[in-house]
Amino acid sequence: MAAVATKTNERPGTRAQMRYARFSASKARAVLDLIRGLPVNEAAEVLQFTERGPSVVIAKVLASAIANAEHNDELDGDTLYVSACYADEGPTLKRWRPRARGRATRIRKRTCHITIIVSPMPDEMAARVEARQAASATVPGRRSRRAQESRRARVARSRGEAGTVDAEEAAETEAGGEPTDEMVEEAEEAAAEEIEAEEAAAEAAEVEAEESAAEEPDTTEPAENDEDSPEESK
Repeated sequence: MAAVATKTNERPGTRAQMRYARFSASKARAVLDLIRGLPVNEAAEVLQFTERGPSVVIAKVLASAIANAEHNDELDGDTLYVSACYADEGPTLKRWRPRARGRATRIRKRTCHITIIVSPMPDEMAARVEARQAASATVPGRRSRRAQESRRARVARSRGEAGTVDAEEAAETEAGGEPTDEMVEEAEEAAAEEIEAEEAAAEAAEVEAEESAAEEPDTTEPAENDEDSPEESK
């Protein structure tokens, strides 16, 4: 016995539909294939960064489906996913374009009907989403500390201080990959001392250059005055 498929209008879930969208169904299906089966938050991000014309309209239909689920069915929008989405062909508008020798060419302006259905996520999908969010969560302030340490390491590498960088990386590895407050303070003090030493060396070099320039004798010969020469006076 052949299996009977569920009709599109009998699929469970909360739906939103846009009729007579002014683009072809094939263009809409190319975008709908990207969000089918995704949680609504991820689907919205995909549509936001999809460089296709129908993505703007489909994003509005998805937002309408989420709003219908929240207000009509009293569901939490963060627990929904795109269970079904499809585009049906609508009526085609016929237009004419003049061509050479009195001829005319038919222009077909396609339309389509877009439908998006959202449903509560299954337990397995909800568990995966929660695990992903827990893994991506970071302690406040840790990311900025990592950024500071990476910047400090880049500056040390540019100055050719590979030994200092290796020692700092080894200490961070022993501490579990995260530098402590004491390590950060010591690194800041070391960087400040290095900057002061470089400035003092530069000032000393400038003073030595000025002193050497002052001690050099003036070897320039005085210019001869042709008017005072005895030969010309005779």
